[in-house]
Amino acid sequence: MVKKGSKEERDLVHIFWDKGFAAMRAPASGGATKKPLPDVLAGNSKKYLAIEVKTTTKELIYVDSSQIDGLYKFCEIFGAEPYLGVKFKQTKWLFLNIESMTKTKSKNYKVDKNLALEKGLDIDEVIGRDRQIKFN
Repeated sequence: MVKKGSKEERDLVHIFWDKGFAAMRAPASGGATKKPLPDVLAGNSKKYLAIEVKTTTKELIYVDSSQIDGLYKFCEIFGAEPYLGVKFKQTKWLFLNIESMTKTKSKNYKVDKNLALEKGLDIDEVIGRDRQIKFN
């Protein structure tokens, strides 16, 4: 079951602030507006990140393709880097490039915990600190 992410989104916003990035939730995301908005927006005048947030107690997360399309559209206009921020039970925040996600037969996306652990970037890698090369 994917949980409502408002608490987790707030926690992620605080983490970005602690790392020197201004960050905010876009509380109108998720259908309150027809405009494509990410769940969390963060930046530091050099780098801007737009993040669709998903958390779960399960081993698998499904993401509707319209959310990813909206994230890309927002990033194209705003100039931010798009990421899916995922948090599985007993994991830290991991950030995935959309290209590393698996498409389902219905053209939506799925991320399992193992994929996130293998391909996901941690917060320092996403913001550009201690960037490490990940080999496939």
